[in-house]
Amino acid sequence: MKRIFLSKLFLVSSAALLFAYGIIYACGGGDDWDYFGYNSNFTPETFADKSYAPLFLSGDFFYGIGSDTEHNSRFNDNIKLDWENFLKGKADAATVRYFLIGPDEERAYEDRNKPLKNKVEIEQLHVFYKTKKENKTSLKWGKVVSLKEVKIKSFIEFLYLAQKIETVSIGEDYWSYDPVVAKTFNDKKMIQSIENVYNMTSDPFLKNRYWFLTVKARFYSNDKQKAIQFFNKTEASVPKNTLYYRALSYVAGINYQQKKYAVSNYLYAQVFDKCPELRVVTAYCFHPQNVADWNKSLAMAKNNKEKAALWAIHGYYKDEKQAIEKIYALDSKSEHLNYLLTRLINIEEGKINYSFQQNMGDNVPAKLQTVAENRVENYAKMDQTAFDLTAKIAAAGNTEKPYLWDIALGYLQTLKGDFAGADKNFDKAAKTLPKTELAGYQLRLLRFVNALSKIDKLTDQNERTILADLNWLYQELPKTYKGQEFRYENAVLWSKNYLAALYKAKANPVMAEVFGTSSYGYWNSGNAFYDNEKELLEMKAFLSKSNKTEIEKIGAGIYGFKLKDINNFQAVQATFKNKIPEAIAFIQQTDSVQYRTFSGNPFNGNIKDCHDCDHVAYQKKKYSQLEFLNTIKTMQDKLAQKEDVYTNSLLLGNAFYNITHFGNGRSFYEINIVGYGSSPYSFRSAMKGMITDCTVSKMYYQKAFEAATTKEQKAKCVYLISKCERNEYYNNKYNKVNSWWEVEDDKINFIAWNGFKTLKKEYSDTKYYQDVIAECGYFNTYVNQ
Repeated sequence: MKRIFLSKLFLVSSAALLFAYGIIYACGGGDDWDYFGYNSNFTPETFADKSYAPLFLSGDFFYGIGSDTEHNSRFNDNIKLDWENFLKGKADAATVRYFLIGPDEERAYEDRNKPLKNKVEIEQLHVFYKTKKENKTSLKWGKVVSLKEVKIKSFIEFLYLAQKIETVSIGEDYWSYDPVVAKTFNDKKMIQSIENVYNMTSDPFLKNRYWFLTVKARFYSNDKQKAIQFFNKTEASVPKNTLYYRALSYVAGINYQQKKYAVSNYLYAQVFDKCPELRVVTAYCFHPQNVADWNKSLAMAKNNKEKAALWAIHGYYKDEKQAIEKIYALDSKSEHLNYLLTRLINIEEGKINYSFQQNMGDNVPAKLQTVAENRVENYAKMDQTAFDLTAKIAAAGNTEKPYLWDIALGYLQTLKGDFAGADKNFDKAAKTLPKTELAGYQLRLLRFVNALSKIDKLTDQNERTILADLNWLYQELPKTYKGQEFRYENAVLWSKNYLAALYKAKANPVMAEVFGTSSYGYWNSGNAFYDNEKELLEMKAFLSKSNKTEIEKIGAGIYGFKLKDINNFQAVQATFKNKIPEAIAFIQQTDSVQYRTFSGNPFNGNIKDCHDCDHVAYQKKKYSQLEFLNTIKTMQDKLAQKEDVYTNSLLLGNAFYNITHFGNGRSFYEINIVGYGSSPYSFRSAMKGMITDCTVSKMYYQKAFEAATTKEQKAKCVYLISKCERNEYYNNKYNKVNSWWEVEDDKINFIAWNGFKTLKKEYSDTKYYQDVIAECGYFNTYVNQ
């Protein structure tokens, strides 16, 4: 997501929120999913300092973090280290940490409004120093540190004053749609006392901290101008360290509040340049109101580095190319160029169609592209000016990290089809590339992308150029890479799609399927490849093949379906076709699947279709899938012998009904090849037709009716047949509908099916008839109309 520079909405919201606590706090001193890995091959963490990470190209406001949440803790580590060094030999690290940060254990929810224990003890130690009278806290800590030690006393007294300001500077962990009024610190005597200590302190370490605390106290007061006055009066004597730039960001925030936007943005750029910890804060707070403001800020810059810093933030919001060009002309060694180039490359690669599919519109299958067609589309999307700029700077070789420009140019050349040029630049980059895991992985990945992109038609020779990298990408990296930064997932998916397109061009549907199938989530329409029996059998032969080539081994290793899955699918198909011996033979080749049990009794037939009700009902026996099929075969054998025709026919009707979408045994067909879903519309057409077809169950109910000897039995059969008629009615009514939201309401919920008419006309004197009226609202409506 590119941010729009000078967006009116952005500026209005920023100005409105400036006086809210969170924003004025974030923009005045920094006191303290999205993830692009799946559509990118270029990892910015390889090349840019981690302080730029939130500014990497992102679909969120800030990359990796979404929003800045470190206002209260950003400098904790720095502060702890500084004080540990100051108190070295006087207090251990744990003691320093306790007084600065608080207890290690998390506070209970009921204690959330109570002051932290360390803050209470600082107050008590201050009282001890002031009155020279021992108290419970002084007695406790006197056993840990020497409270008479000058540096210990200085530490405690500083914290005592600092935590007074923290009552307004520390933010709450919540957000609101409504602006929150900024807190102010209006104890003028306390503020003056802090400044007085600054003036009287001779120790450089303490003097620096009291100087910052004075600026901070003035910033949070209701007379913020005095913060600027104090800063201007004293800055020349202050070391240009982190505290200085934190204070400078306070001054920038006050200028913004005073609508001195050009000054504010100029100062924020200085902080951005010199204080890496505040880069995310200053980038957020940098807001020229118009071009005139921007030009005024540029005019204030005293040197090229300050101008480069302004362009560095400008590039984050508006135009990376322009910013790179400007900064390069001002300071070719600027580290800001690194993060801007990563954004530029991520933008260019984000234009690529990695799917090898062309969108043809709503409810129209995507058109599969050949490698040649995909190249034509992608080459046309590349920005020539971005390429030329990168090439010019790479050729000069005078940046801070020349290898970054070489590797970036090589990648752009790959995307444009100059594969030989890419190889040369990757070789050049390799000579000076850092010897880190991430850098090595990045170069290897881009070399692989270039190598595969060269291939127009697969041959034994060019296959060998990619085998090692395919194994590395598909098998080794997922197991061995423990980091999170390296972006290789996109190359995994792209390379599979690329190979699938090559195999499709070779008329090899099996290998095209092996590489072209994406992993599925729970809700999906399965895999239509297996609807073609010829290709299904070819896939089984391939997976069973013992002498696979190297690339075939790679394909079989990553393919999401195994022989047991195909056998399971064939078992399901055979069952729906009422080919039970075949189904049994297939299910027995599915490993543990054959022992998976039904949640409900698949041989029960009820008035209401309620699979949840059937699942919780008492079941004397739980049927596994294999037992289910064997039981069906036993009943069919008995039926063939004319043995107990009514009962066996009825139970067989129930069995075949329950494995349809309408029954209690959907789990029988819910497998990865068929698909998953609570609605038939979740399934592809072939499977939707299979799982909603009640033809077999209706046939067995008809046999049961013909063999029935009582009116109760006949009534039951008639009603169960009417359920099949109902389902057939809805299937015919909606079978051309692609999605449930396309269904038009014709105000007809049901009709008087033949079974309803027969049941009312001939079996109204049965108990089963009354049971149907009690449980079936449709039938009740029909008989009472």
